[in-house]
Amino acid sequence: MKKVIVITGASSGMGKEAVKLLINQGHSVYALARRMDEMQDLQQLGGHPMQLDITHEENVRQVVETIVQREGKIDVLINNAGYGSYGAVEDVSIEEAKRQFEVNLFGLARITQAVLPIMRKNKSGRIVNISSIGGKIYTPFGAWYHATKHALEGWSDCLRIETKPFGIDVVIVEPGGVLTPWGTIAAENLKKTAENSAYQTRVNKTADYMIKMYTEDNNLSSPVTVAAKIVKASTVRKPRTRYATGYMAKPILFIRRWVSDRMFDWIISRFG
Repeated sequence: MKKVIVITGASSGMGKEAVKLLINQGHSVYALARRMDEMQDLQQLGGHPMQLDITHEENVRQVVETIVQREGKIDVLINNAGYGSYGAVEDVSIEEAKRQFEVNLFGLARITQAVLPIMRKNKSGRIVNISSIGGKIYTPFGAWYHATKHALEGWSDCLRIETKPFGIDVVIVEPGGVLTPWGTIAAENLKKTAENSAYQTRVNKTADYMIKMYTEDNNLSSPVTVAAKIVKASTVRKPRTRYATGYMAKPILFIRRWVSDRMFDWIISRFG
């Protein structure tokens, strides 16, 4: 059945690949992102790119209203927009920490709140939140990023219970290592936070490891692989509540579940 699907963070990586797969399945897909120039190919494929900054409430409201005017409904919302802010807690400004939450959690909540009344009216819908295995684990110098993803996990669980009586599913996708520019961008920004810092030596080691991992590690999953799982979570008739996917996602989550905090500290500290 053809669905009206809205996806944020659609200008690159797994978000963009998910849009392509959904278009190929025959769905009406609205690809939302700040960079319209990066989505022209999606329009040529039959998608509907629209400019959106999820941190701007009026922009969110206008975009959702436009889609509903055109389609009369929204069947699926895929919350994929986000970024990783890395740095020692002592070094990252509270302003940057707030921005991390504004994009990764509050922006996501903003567009979800805008879409929910439409889904409730139709007594059906699905919210797919792209979290991370980082919502279950932690890594050196990733405190603010992990905080947003841990928060998203709990937020999504509460939302799932609240919306079930209205026929709305809430699904979480937890990617592991994915070969996208995300890692190198996060690593470069990490180095900037530690200039003349007490953490500089350790930060540089971690950042260099991240850059190597995201440029040389052929084991990382392709964006298409993770996109396929996002599509499944969005379209399967009876979805699971969570889908872990991508490089090392399931093994790492298994380890975290069964080892102590101190043991996991030791394990994760070996990587960077």
